Amino acid sequence: MAKHRSGHGNAEEFSMVDPRLLDPGEEVVQHGRLDSDDLNQTVRVLESLRRWHSAERRMSEKARKDMELGETDMRALRYIIAAQVNERLATPSELAHHLGISTAAVTKVLDRLADRHHIRRLPHPQDRRSTAIEATEETRRAARKAVGRTHAGRFNVAAALTAEEREIIIGFLDALSATAPSD
Repeated sequence: MAKHRSGHGNAEEFSMVDPRLLDPGEEVVQHGRLDSDDLNQTVRVLESLRRWHSAERRMSEKARKDMELGETDMRALRYIIAAQVNERLATPSELAHHLGISTAAVTKVLDRLADRHHIRRLPHPQDRRSTAIEATEETRRAARKAVGRTHAGRFNVAAALTAEEREIIIGFLDALSATAPSD
Protein backbone atom coordinates (compact mmCIF):
# COMPACT_ATOMS: atom_id res chain seq x y z
CA MET A 1 0.00 0.00 0.00
CA ALA A 2 1.37 3.42 -0.92
CA LYS A 3 2.20 6.07 1.58
CA HIS A 4 0.56 9.47 1.37
CA ARG A 5 1.87 12.64 2.96
CA SER A 6 -0.85 13.88 5.30
CA GLY A 7 0.11 17.53 5.19
CA HIS A 8 0.31 17.57 9.00
CA GLY A 9 3.79 17.58 10.47
CA ASN A 10 6.77 16.16 8.60
CA ALA A 11 6.22 12.44 9.00
CA GLU A 12 4.76 10.37 6.23
CA GLU A 13 1.95 8.22 7.46
CA PHE A 14 -0.83 6.07 6.14
CA SER A 15 -3.93 8.18 5.80
CA MET A 16 -6.94 6.38 7.19
CA VAL A 17 -9.30 8.73 5.34
CA ASP A 18 -7.64 8.83 1.91
CA PRO A 19 -9.87 7.12 -0.65
CA ARG A 20 -6.82 6.48 -2.86
CA LEU A 21 -5.67 4.07 -0.14
CA LEU A 22 -9.00 2.82 1.16
CA ASP A 23 -10.95 2.65 -2.10
CA PRO A 24 -8.52 2.75 -5.03
CA GLY A 25 -11.11 1.14 -7.33
CA GLU A 26 -13.67 3.87 -6.48
CA GLU A 27 -16.26 1.30 -5.46
CA VAL A 28 -17.65 3.63 -2.76
CA VAL A 29 -15.96 7.03 -3.07
CA GLN A 30 -15.83 8.62 -6.50
CA HIS A 31 -12.56 10.53 -6.14
CA GLY A 32 -11.17 10.30 -9.68
CA ARG A 33 -13.08 13.44 -10.74
CA LEU A 34 -10.89 15.59 -8.45
CA ASP A 35 -7.50 16.86 -9.52
CA SER A 36 -4.55 16.00 -7.28
CA ASP A 37 -4.57 19.32 -5.38
CA ASP A 38 -8.30 19.17 -4.65
CA LEU A 39 -8.08 15.54 -3.59
CA ASN A 40 -5.09 16.24 -1.31
CA GLN A 41 -6.90 19.19 0.27
CA THR A 42 -10.10 17.17 0.74
CA VAL A 43 -8.10 14.43 2.46
CA ARG A 44 -6.44 17.08 4.66
CA VAL A 45 -9.91 18.33 5.70
CA LEU A 46 -10.95 14.80 6.67
CA GLU A 47 -7.65 14.18 8.48
CA SER A 48 -8.13 17.44 10.37
CA LEU A 49 -11.63 16.33 11.39
CA ARG A 50 -10.20 13.00 12.55
CA ARG A 51 -7.58 14.84 14.65
CA TRP A 52 -10.31 17.10 16.11
CA HIS A 53 -12.47 14.08 16.93
CA SER A 54 -9.50 12.42 18.66
CA ALA A 55 -8.67 15.59 20.59
CA GLU A 56 -12.31 16.05 21.62
CA ARG A 57 -12.49 12.44 22.80
CA ARG A 58 -9.26 12.86 24.84
CA MET A 59 -10.54 16.11 26.39
CA SER A 60 -13.87 14.51 27.26
CA GLU A 61 -12.20 11.43 28.72
CA LYS A 62 -9.86 13.60 30.81
CA ALA A 63 -12.75 15.67 32.18
CA ARG A 64 -14.72 12.52 33.04
CA LYS A 65 -11.64 10.96 34.66
CA ASP A 66 -10.91 14.12 36.65
CA MET A 67 -14.47 14.10 37.96
CA GLU A 68 -14.67 10.29 38.18
CA LEU A 69 -17.77 10.12 35.99
CA GLY A 70 -19.01 8.00 33.13
CA GLU A 71 -20.14 9.56 29.86
CA THR A 72 -23.88 9.53 30.67
CA ASP A 73 -23.22 10.84 34.18
CA MET A 74 -21.14 13.71 32.75
CA ARG A 75 -23.84 14.56 30.19
CA ALA A 76 -26.43 14.56 32.96
CA LEU A 77 -24.31 16.79 35.13
CA ARG A 78 -23.72 19.26 32.28
CA TYR A 79 -27.49 19.48 31.77
CA ILE A 80 -28.14 20.02 35.48
CA ILE A 81 -25.44 22.70 35.72
CA ALA A 82 -26.70 24.47 32.59
CA ALA A 83 -30.23 24.51 34.03
CA GLN A 84 -28.91 26.04 37.26
CA VAL A 85 -26.87 28.66 35.45
CA ASN A 86 -30.01 29.63 33.53
CA GLU A 87 -32.08 29.65 36.73
CA ARG A 88 -34.22 26.72 35.62
CA LEU A 89 -35.08 23.67 37.64
CA ALA A 90 -33.83 20.35 36.31
CA THR A 91 -36.18 17.43 36.85
CA PRO A 92 -35.66 13.70 36.34
CA SER A 93 -38.18 13.58 33.47
CA GLU A 94 -36.50 16.48 31.64
CA LEU A 95 -33.15 14.81 32.16
CA ALA A 96 -34.46 11.49 30.80
CA HIS A 97 -35.72 13.30 27.70
CA HIS A 98 -32.42 15.16 27.24
CA LEU A 99 -30.33 12.00 27.61
CA GLY A 100 -32.72 9.84 25.59
CA ILE A 101 -32.98 7.23 28.35
CA SER A 102 -35.78 5.93 30.54
CA THR A 103 -36.75 7.53 33.83
CA ALA A 104 -35.62 4.30 35.55
CA ALA A 105 -32.16 4.72 34.00
CA VAL A 106 -32.13 8.38 35.06
CA THR A 107 -32.85 7.30 38.63
CA LYS A 108 -29.70 5.15 38.52
CA VAL A 109 -27.67 8.06 37.10
CA LEU A 110 -28.97 10.40 39.79
CA ASP A 111 -28.27 7.80 42.49
CA ARG A 112 -24.63 7.57 41.33
CA LEU A 113 -24.28 11.37 41.20
CA ALA A 114 -25.87 11.76 44.64
CA ASP A 115 -23.69 9.00 46.13
CA ARG A 116 -20.61 10.90 44.91
CA HIS A 117 -21.99 14.18 46.30
CA HIS A 118 -22.27 15.78 42.84
CA ILE A 119 -25.98 16.59 43.11
CA ARG A 120 -28.76 17.21 45.59
CA ARG A 121 -32.37 16.17 45.13
CA LEU A 122 -34.81 18.75 46.45
CA PRO A 123 -38.59 18.96 46.60
CA HIS A 124 -39.91 20.67 43.47
CA PRO A 125 -41.32 24.05 44.54
CA GLN A 126 -44.39 23.88 42.25
CA ASP A 127 -44.99 20.15 41.74
CA ARG A 128 -45.15 17.98 44.86
CA ARG A 129 -44.93 14.82 42.71
CA SER A 130 -41.60 15.86 41.18
CA THR A 131 -38.06 16.41 42.34
CA ALA A 132 -35.71 19.26 41.50
CA ILE A 133 -32.05 18.43 40.96
CA GLU A 134 -29.13 20.76 41.49
CA ALA A 135 -25.38 20.33 41.31
CA THR A 136 -23.37 20.99 44.44
CA GLU A 137 -21.20 24.10 44.46
CA GLU A 138 -18.06 21.97 44.70
CA THR A 139 -19.10 20.02 41.60
CA ARG A 140 -19.90 23.21 39.70
CA ARG A 141 -16.40 24.51 40.49
CA ALA A 142 -14.79 21.19 39.49
CA ALA A 143 -16.75 21.12 36.22
CA ARG A 144 -15.75 24.68 35.44
CA LYS A 145 -12.12 23.78 36.07
CA ALA A 146 -12.25 20.50 34.12
CA VAL A 147 -14.31 21.69 31.18
CA GLY A 148 -14.49 25.48 31.32
CA ARG A 149 -10.98 26.33 30.17
CA THR A 150 -11.18 23.85 27.31
CA HIS A 151 -14.52 25.25 26.18
CA ALA A 152 -13.17 28.80 26.45
CA GLY A 153 -10.28 27.85 24.18
CA ARG A 154 -12.65 26.39 21.58
CA PHE A 155 -14.91 29.43 21.82
CA ASN A 156 -11.96 31.77 21.30
CA VAL A 157 -10.84 29.89 18.19
CA ALA A 158 -14.36 30.15 16.70
CA ALA A 159 -14.70 33.82 17.72
CA ALA A 160 -11.40 34.66 15.97
CA LEU A 161 -12.89 33.65 12.61
CA THR A 162 -14.63 36.12 10.37
CA ALA A 163 -18.41 35.94 10.12
CA GLU A 164 -18.05 34.52 6.59
CA GLU A 165 -15.62 31.82 7.75
CA ARG A 166 -17.97 30.82 10.57
CA GLU A 167 -20.91 30.52 8.14
CA ILE A 168 -18.84 28.33 5.81
CA ILE A 169 -17.82 26.08 8.69
CA ILE A 170 -21.38 25.91 10.03
CA GLY A 171 -22.64 24.92 6.61
CA PHE A 172 -19.90 22.32 6.18
CA LEU A 173 -20.40 20.75 9.61
CA ASP A 174 -24.20 20.72 9.23
CA ALA A 175 -23.86 19.05 5.81
CA LEU A 176 -21.39 16.56 7.27
CA SER A 177 -23.77 15.84 10.16
CA ALA A 178 -26.56 15.19 7.67
CA THR A 179 -24.56 12.26 6.25
CA ALA A 180 -24.98 10.34 9.52
CA PRO A 181 -27.67 7.66 9.68
CA SER A 182 -30.82 8.87 11.41
CA ASP A 183 -31.86 7.36 14.74
